[in-house]
Amino acid sequence: MPTAVITGATKGIGRAIAEKLLQQGFDVAVCARSTNQLRDLHDEWERNYPTSKIFMQNVDVSKKEAVKEFAKNILDNFKKIDILVNNAGIFAQGNLAIEADDQLENMMDTNLFSAYHLTRCLLPAMKQYQSGHIFNLCSVASLQAYPNGGAYSITKYALLGFTENLRYELRNEGIKVTAISPGATWSNSWSSSGIAQERIMKAEDIAEILWSTYNLSKQAVVEHIVLRPQLGDL
Repeated sequence: MPTAVITGATKGIGRAIAEKLLQQGFDVAVCARSTNQLRDLHDEWERNYPTSKIFMQNVDVSKKEAVKEFAKNILDNFKKIDILVNNAGIFAQGNLAIEADDQLENMMDTNLFSAYHLTRCLLPAMKQYQSGHIFNLCSVASLQAYPNGGAYSITKYALLGFTENLRYELRNEGIKVTAISPGATWSNSWSSSGIAQERIMKAEDIAEILWSTYNLSKQAVVEHIVLRPQLGDL
C-alpha cells in the first residue's frame, strides 16, 4: 500500500488530508502535540480504515531532535514514502515593531524548520525510489504583506522559498514538490470568531486539491496552488 506522512494531523487541514488519503487506501504516519487527540483519533481511524496501517507519534515539531526521531520511526515502520505533507504550523498576529521578542524564532521553529528537518531526513528514502510527492502547506500570507501579519507572514514567505528551492533541486530526481497556499480555511479556531462557516473554505477543499494534484501524470507537476474563499480573503 502507498504511504503518506502528515504533520499536524489531528485537526483542520492536516486531518482532512490524512482522512482523504486513508479513504484512498494509503497507510499513514502522522504526528501532533496532543497525546489525547492522537489516541482518540487512532481508535477512530482503526475502526473506519481497518485495512490501513496507522502510525502515530506525539511530536513537538518545533524541536529538531523530536522531528528527527519521528523520521527515524517512520523509516523503521515503512519502506517507501509516497506523499509527505508538511502541514504543522502555528499562528500569532503581530506587528514587527511591537510583537514579542521571540515571536519570530518560535514560529520559524514550527512553520519552517520542522518542514526543513523532516524533509531532509526522509529524502534519502524517497530518492532511493526516484518517486514521491512533497506538499508544503504555505498560505496566502506567503504572497503579500497584510495588517498584523508580522512574524507569521515572514515564516510563510520562508516556507514558500524553501519549497521553490526544493522543487528546483529535485526536478531531476523523480520527486515532485508542490506549495499549497490557502486562504481562510475552517477549523475549530474559527468557531469563536463570529464569522459564518459558509464564508470560509472547508478543510476538505484542500484535501481534494492535493489528491487531484498527486494524481497527475508522472511528467506533470503543479508548482503552486493558491486557494481563497469565493468572497475573498478575510
